Amino acid sequence: MSKVAAKAATPLLQVSDLSCVFDVSKPWLNRLIEREPKQFLRAVDNVSFEIRKGETLALVGESGSGKSTIAKMLVGLLDPSEGTILFDGEPMITHSSDRMTELRKRFQMIFQSPYASLNPRWKVADVIAEPMIVLGVEKDSAKIQARVDELLDLVSLSAADGSKFPHEFSGGQRQRIAIARALSSSPEFIVCDEPTSALDVSVQAQILNLMRDLQDQLGLTYLFISHDLSVVRHMANRIGVLYLGALVEISDSKELFRAPQHPYTRMLLDAVPDLEMTGRKRKEVEGEIPNPINPPSGCTFHPRCPFANERCRREVPRWTRTKTGVAACHGVEESRIPETEMAR
Repeated sequence: MSKVAAKAATPLLQVSDLSCVFDVSKPWLNRLIEREPKQFLRAVDNVSFEIRKGETLALVGESGSGKSTIAKMLVGLLDPSEGTILFDGEPMITHSSDRMTELRKRFQMIFQSPYASLNPRWKVADVIAEPMIVLGVEKDSAKIQARVDELLDLVSLSAADGSKFPHEFSGGQRQRIAIARALSSSPEFIVCDEPTSALDVSVQAQILNLMRDLQDQLGLTYLFISHDLSVVRHMANRIGVLYLGALVEISDSKELFRAPQHPYTRMLLDAVPDLEMTGRKRKEVEGEIPNPINPPSGCTFHPRCPFANERCRREVPRWTRTKTGVAACHGVEESRIPETEMAR
């Protein structure tokens, strides 16, 4: 294989055995008096996945499953406790600050809240220009202003909006500004941390359509994080399902909605309203996410799983190849979970 072909075959992002552990212990004196040991919360537990150039991988799961923690580690807002992150074959954490700055130009993040992610004291033009200035993408003020005007037009706002402050815009317009800011350094990869969850449903559709158009137009690669499966279905090529900090299934988007393999994935899909009234049998979501400080032994989903047996309570499941992707489930591995077809 030639060097060019090898480069094209390399995933843009490779995440291997990524973990994040937080020390949630009480203060030292309290632990001494109460004779309690330190406590640790494993927010992300040995997560591995890859994203190829131009595709969208979505991560879904209930609140507390580790989605946003993964997003923050990918863009450098949190340091991993374990594991590696390779961007275009290079480690995201390098000893050379100059090299890290060069890599940093190639990825950005869109945050969940359009109200909290924009500095209220800055004009919109300054907000959008900041990544260009900080990362050294452009130094000429006239070119920076021209680029800001171009980006505002790209997200369906006007150049005149650059002289306004964030409070003068609606939530959907603020998220368009956040998207323009993310694009200002001309990145290849964007981490989208629930970018539409704080918006009205009608506005959500506009923002999602804008993001898809920008992906096609600019060749962007997305990691899309959401708890809303209807949004994920519209955006993603592949979907990773997270439970208690660990991935339990990765599948092609259409196949996951048609034939989910892991019991937790089925539970999530059963919770989606059946607006088409297909008449398919549904099962209510049962139980709650366990305490992540003291998770269950074996498969952490076994207290809520209708197919759990003694092995599930004892052994941590390994990845098993399925007809739609991969899943970490003893029941799937042993073929003791009945086949299902989701009428969607």
